[in-house]
Amino acid sequence: MIPLSSQKEVPPEFRQRTQVLFAIVGVALAFLVCRLFFLQVVDGERYTYLSENNRIRLKRIPGTRGMIFDRNGQLLVDSRPSFDLLFVPEDAPEREKTLGELARFLGRDVNEFLDLLEENKGRPPFEEIVLGRDVDWRTVVAVESHQLELPGVTLRTRPRRSYLMNSMAAHLLGYLGEIGPRQLKLQKVKGYSMGDEIGQFGLERTWEEFLRGRSGGQQVEVDALGRRVRTLHEVADAPGYNVSLTLDWELQEIAAQAFQGKEGAVVALEVDTGAILAMISTPAFDPNTFARGITGDEWRALTRDRLHPLNNRSIQGQYPPGSTFKLILAIAALEEGAIHPDTQLSCKGSMMFGNRAFRDWKKEGHGAVNLRKGLVQSCDVYFYQIGQRLGVDRIAHYSRALGLGEKTGIALEDEKGGLVPDSQWKQRRYGQPWFPGETPSLAIGQGYLTVTPLQMANLYAAFANGGTVYRPWFVRKVESLDGTVIREYGPEKIRSLPLKQSTLDLVREALADAVNSGEGTGGAAKSQLIRIAGKTGTAQVVEMKGQIVKSEQLAYLIRDHAWFIAFAPADKPEIAVAVLVEHGGHGGAAAAPIAKKIIEKYAAGRTSPPPSVEQLAGAPGGTRAD
Repeated sequence: MIPLSSQKEVPPEFRQRTQVLFAIVGVALAFLVCRLFFLQVVDGERYTYLSENNRIRLKRIPGTRGMIFDRNGQLLVDSRPSFDLLFVPEDAPEREKTLGELARFLGRDVNEFLDLLEENKGRPPFEEIVLGRDVDWRTVVAVESHQLELPGVTLRTRPRRSYLMNSMAAHLLGYLGEIGPRQLKLQKVKGYSMGDEIGQFGLERTWEEFLRGRSGGQQVEVDALGRRVRTLHEVADAPGYNVSLTLDWELQEIAAQAFQGKEGAVVALEVDTGAILAMISTPAFDPNTFARGITGDEWRALTRDRLHPLNNRSIQGQYPPGSTFKLILAIAALEEGAIHPDTQLSCKGSMMFGNRAFRDWKKEGHGAVNLRKGLVQSCDVYFYQIGQRLGVDRIAHYSRALGLGEKTGIALEDEKGGLVPDSQWKQRRYGQPWFPGETPSLAIGQGYLTVTPLQMANLYAAFANGGTVYRPWFVRKVESLDGTVIREYGPEKIRSLPLKQSTLDLVREALADAVNSGEGTGGAAKSQLIRIAGKTGTAQVVEMKGQIVKSEQLAYLIRDHAWFIAFAPADKPEIAVAVLVEHGGHGGAAAAPIAKKIIEKYAAGRTSPPPSVEQLAGAPGGTRAD
């Protein structure tokens, strides 16, 4: 054994190196302990959250919107199942590579997906990015068959709005759109979240609170690729309420077919209630485009279209009423005693006032004219003289009493009120008095006067029912899925103008003769099924300064607008119809045949009402074919 004293001592340089090594190890251990402390204590809650969200996700399930039916129970709007393409970047180790593979499988440009990824940089972790809405079946198959190669890419099933009439009632029914940031700030307290759809226009917007469903949710466990493993907890969604309308699908369809290739509007009302039976505005748009997610190019095409398909001409188009306004002159003149039924005035084809000649549409004139003949043949000179006898303020009074110059109050946004001028308006607007030479133009529905098709339908309905103006309405009831009525709606009287029975009888018969006598301007609306009463109108777009020029000789955009407004049956009115054909020329030729088709369809429905639910199910004692 070697004595301890004989062993070599540790060299100083080796001792120094050992100390350095221990120091390095100590620093490393200290750093590791600090890092563990930071991860576990300081930032532990965050990493716990990320870990849980990497394994457990909360999936929001949007509630299905309520259905929309016409007055006879015909389904107009429903919701169908659809697929959205989603991406969670946190589930994809190589995001760009994953999106590149997805683009290759779908035959798409990868930059589309990369742009969406960039736009959603500021989103919360594990929140899904929507790469596509309402994707086609080919996309569904491609994603499902390549799941292992597409980590973080999933499909979500959700209800998608389906408008079965396509564009036929687009302006009334409206459309949905994804809720925007500004809307979300206002609606967040009502339970909306980013990505939800909300009514943006028409009925979908006005009755949003009833139509929208209540969203549900699921707590699901996912694997490392973000695929669902199992559902841990679920809160069921609830569907929205169903809405039944006063609209008649068959009348809406016949009106839309009659307006193919034309611009303008149609409104059909129940005379005794103000209920909307049909409302058409053309050109229109397909709300299904919005339901699946409208593209930027599609939106630009709609907004830049010179024919403005997004405008609802029925309530937003403001036009001179032309000779359809002569109804107001006839009522006012009889009620005020300015004329009597047998009062005759001369028409030689024009009327001089000062140094200006106000011409009649019939160059040779109509001869001796009483009120009946003036309405039947639409004599302009006769009504020039009636207008002078009444004066602008009395004309304005009767116009407003029957609903012109103000919004009707229909439950649709952006309705226009038109304009009924009087002497006070002229002074306020132009700082000038009303000149007598301006009244003849007003008397035949020209000049400053403007109206909407809905106002004119409501005006003729009010006259037809004896002088009661109703607020137009189109929703009958709101009910739950089990049929429980949540809310019902009905007629709302705005005002009544007490008209003499003699006035009603004389003017009503004159309007019936304008269609049925063989000498009137509305002969194109004469029907073998039902007796129609109505008035034609031709509204000038530009002033011709005394010239007589045929409308078809003018450039399209400066041709006259064609009006025809009618009610039927003439002796006991039930339906009123206003037809406006933009740049259509003469009302008798362009608009009257359309009104005839709508009214005849209505008459056919009266003689053969739709079967009841009991009849469809099989009456007691009868047989039923399944």
